[in-house]
Amino acid sequence: MAEQPHGLKAETGTVELHHEPAAFGVITAPMFVAIAMLVVLGIVLWKRVPAMIGKMLDAKIDSIRKQLDDATALRTEAEAELAQAKARNAASAADAAAIVEHAEAEAKALLKKAEADAKELTRRRAKMAEDKIAAAERAAIAEVRARAADAAAAAAAAIIAEKHGAEADKKLVDQTIAGLGRLN
Repeated sequence: MAEQPHGLKAETGTVELHHEPAAFGVITAPMFVAIAMLVVLGIVLWKRVPAMIGKMLDAKIDSIRKQLDDATALRTEAEAELAQAKARNAASAADAAAIVEHAEAEAKALLKKAEADAKELTRRRAKMAEDKIAAAERAAIAEVRARAADAAAAAAAAIIAEKHGAEADKKLVDQTIAGLGRLN
């Protein structure tokens, strides 16, 4: 390898000469790097590396596109599930409102029935009390009549015993016998 002079100016103002190594007398280090790069680029093109990179990128693009399609399908499915859930929620709310309304109507009906039953029970008890009072009145009247009849019978017996003697009885018996003949 031969060296080529390359001059640098030193800080003292003098020119210093450095020799760069060269292969075959003309190929210096920068040229060697350039030739190596050209060889690498040639191999890359010869082995069709850009096509392989393109295929890998296309595969990655297809994979990403498939993931996006799956994500879109999942999103659509999730939106459909959300809509169904909202519909079920609305239906449940409507059912709950209907149940509450039905329960309130039943409570009102039970309250009306209880009020009517209470009025009927009060009416029946009042009727029973009136019937007991009427029965007690009838019993009292019957008892008063019975006592009055007993008292009248006792008074009549006393009067008859006092005013009627054997003589008065004979006269009465004769009148009765005489009246018997006329009946026939």
